[in-house]
Amino acid sequence: MIGRQITVTGRVQGVGFRPFIWRLAHDAGLKGHVLNDGSGVKIAAWGSQTMLDDFQRSIAQSPPTLARIEGVTATRLDAPPPADGFQIAHSVSGHISTEITPDAATCTACLADMRDPDNRRFGYLFTNCTHCGPRLSIVTGIPYDRAQTSMRTFTMCADCQREYDDPGDRRFHAQPNACAVCGPKVWLEDAQGPVASADPVAETAQRLMRGQIVAIKGIGGFHLACDATDPDAVQRLRARKNRQAKPFAIMAQDLAQIRTFCDLSDAEAELLMTPGAPIVLLRTHRPLPGVAPGLDRIGVMLPHAPLHHLLMAQVDGPLVMTSGNRSHLPQTTQNDEARGTLARIANAWLMHDRDIVNRLDDSLMRVDHGGPSILRRGRGLAPAPIALHPAFADVPPTLAMGAELKSTFCLLGNGRAIPSPHIGDLTTPQTYADFRTKIALFQNLYDIAPEVIAVDLHPDYLSTRWGARLAKETGARLVEVQHHHAHMVSCLAEHQVAPEDAQSVGLILDGTGLGTDGTIWGGEVLVGDYHNFARKAHFQPIALPGGEKAVREPWRNLVAHLIAAFGPDWVQRIAGTPMSQMLADKPTDLIGQMIAQGLNAPLASSAGRLFDAVAAALGLAFDQQYYEGQAAMELEALIGGRAPQGGYSVAVSDKGVISWAPLWTALIADLEAGVDPATIAGRFHVGLADVLAETVASVASEARTGRIVLSGGVMQNRFLLHHLTDRLRAQGLTVLRHRQLPANDGGLSLGQACIAALSPDDR
Repeated sequence: MIGRQITVTGRVQGVGFRPFIWRLAHDAGLKGHVLNDGSGVKIAAWGSQTMLDDFQRSIAQSPPTLARIEGVTATRLDAPPPADGFQIAHSVSGHISTEITPDAATCTACLADMRDPDNRRFGYLFTNCTHCGPRLSIVTGIPYDRAQTSMRTFTMCADCQREYDDPGDRRFHAQPNACAVCGPKVWLEDAQGPVASADPVAETAQRLMRGQIVAIKGIGGFHLACDATDPDAVQRLRARKNRQAKPFAIMAQDLAQIRTFCDLSDAEAELLMTPGAPIVLLRTHRPLPGVAPGLDRIGVMLPHAPLHHLLMAQVDGPLVMTSGNRSHLPQTTQNDEARGTLARIANAWLMHDRDIVNRLDDSLMRVDHGGPSILRRGRGLAPAPIALHPAFADVPPTLAMGAELKSTFCLLGNGRAIPSPHIGDLTTPQTYADFRTKIALFQNLYDIAPEVIAVDLHPDYLSTRWGARLAKETGARLVEVQHHHAHMVSCLAEHQVAPEDAQSVGLILDGTGLGTDGTIWGGEVLVGDYHNFARKAHFQPIALPGGEKAVREPWRNLVAHLIAAFGPDWVQRIAGTPMSQMLADKPTDLIGQMIAQGLNAPLASSAGRLFDAVAAALGLAFDQQYYEGQAAMELEALIGGRAPQGGYSVAVSDKGVISWAPLWTALIADLEAGVDPATIAGRFHVGLADVLAETVASVASEARTGRIVLSGGVMQNRFLLHHLTDRLRAQGLTVLRHRQLPANDGGLSLGQACIAALSPDDR
């Protein structure tokens, strides 16, 4: 009998790892103990060499559902074995450097408990175990135990305590463990107060089927729910929430119900049923009126909490399940807050008394032809860390502040990056406050005191200002990072590209980002690495007449593009087309004067505004965009998956400036010829993919690199991304795309952190 000390690192605490080890050791006949300490899980085991080898192999091959092992190391133990068998020992005090587990959807074992009339948790709305249930949403501090969660106010009954203490039970040390005797309770309220009902969930289901709107308290915040098959209820929700066009997400009972209104591949079904239970974008074949106007895809999720499972079993069809907030405000998390802010929207409130400590928006994902991609990283995915190249093991602890819209921050330390969940638009005071609070919480949870703070180059971003203030208060070194360079490096870091071999071409397409020359960038071909970059090609800078108004009103971008393409003759060039009629009552002369005189009309090489202009030419979101990316999303949806044989031509100068006069000439000719809008939209996308692939390949050849990085919010355009990827790979180039973070600004902070952490300290 020999001894072995085994250390397991990664997401191994709060996921049932110690009882898993205990069971493995008992089955193998080993002696020893297992405990948590600051480095992870430590195991002291005695047995034959074969027994220990098999034991160590089993640890790596079949860990608990929510565990994620980063490393397993072993050294010889010369001490004699203990007299008794294998024990779970008390944890070593000190900082816990392993992961905080994301919230996980209800597991099949807990669902079985809830559905069994003979089980003491039959119908209990807060059933969980070490394999499922709330985690980040209820955490207040470290170490992760009940006293550091919002479950601390609920004292376990004798039966729950017995489960909690039994290493053979799947609820061993499940911190949210509870039952109907000792745990949280649910109730229904309406404008008159608490509703007397023996079954609040059944009463909620009946109200939803009668067309009411109900605010439902979930895992990471409140949702607003209504019957997705009732167009009147959906329209009432839109009117009350002041959400004219932005798509709603849907919750369905099961996969069979989803298939009645959406196409569903095996990969999409598998993604829906993962422990993260994200919203997944699916193509619809039976539209639900008013749910996702102008789009051919809809966001669908399955029930992820016991309350959702019981509710969905009592309604006839899918429910709209959208963020519980007033327009432009963050998702509501507290009961009193919900009673106030949602009073003019909801007819009733289904609430409970377990506090939500950390707001978590639902994650949003999509299956591309290369696998799943993340569009928003929230509940179920965050705060899982991103493993980095080993070169980051010794960099100084770093905090990156992200951008201003789709805001996230990122902590970097101990060789890994911890991106925050999606936070949102920092220009609202409530979201900005949430941003600052979460930064402080994460620094505490991960015990990272940043020596470097990274901010966007834009001085007016609230994230930049807060980063500068923190740097001044703490003495941390402040590093400004160019927006598109951060996008590029974020993708490199995701793929663990080595800093010493990171020279790549980055094609970064988004709305706006401040360039190093003080102008607005957004359609960029860069060559660079973690340290430096050069701008090798870019979209033609086009005026943004009215500044921010041009972002909200696509017709302004259409006029600006027509002026850039044809000069003063633009009006004659579009005569007889639908564009001429649509622009007839717009102040186009004033727009022309603003552009000519440079009055509130900054130039921008923005890919996003190009999409807005083409969408407006086809009458899509012409007057106003009600949400970011609306025009571009409707333009892509118009194609319907049908790729035309050819695309519009685009001009590229010898200085790498990509301009659009040929595209507009051909597009106008198609409009005059009566070509259907879907074909025009397709030709635009194909032509853009062609010229970008050709330009990128040329730059890559000149730079002597075969690695291409695709990033920026426009890369969430499925049609463009697929065509670009196919064309670049056909030329023998290696294409890197985001998989663990969004391509939009939600993934930006990782790139900022890596650039800043590797930057020289020249103070």
